[in-house]
Amino acid sequence: MKELYFQHPQHQERYNELLRCDYTHLDDAERKALFYLISGNDDLYVKRNKIYDFRNHQIRLCLTQENVTFSSGSKALIRLGFNLYNGYKDEATTPADLFNHLDHDNRSLAFTALATRYLTG
Repeated sequence: MKELYFQHPQHQERYNELLRCDYTHLDDAERKALFYLISGNDDLYVKRNKIYDFRNHQIRLCLTQENVTFSSGSKALIRLGFNLYNGYKDEATTPADLFNHLDHDNRSLAFTALATRYLTG
């Protein structure tokens, strides 16, 4: 995969910011896929520190936290991002469960994140 498609300039700026904050290695396709999803969705980007711990360089189990709320589409993107990051799965991580909760823009994010994870290198 030569170049990522970003939905708008702010998406690319956010993505680059997340990579910098995490000191992500250039070959780390797992984190790049996760950060691509977070940076492309306004709700996830606002709640990025609830989703990912930049200090310890690890995901947070935010789907079970009662003090953080996510829409069904945001939850689907988080599940996908976590799955791409470390193989996370639960009862709602099947392709049908994930993609049925995504609108057109978020589906596009999801497909590019999959390509980022599996077609880079």
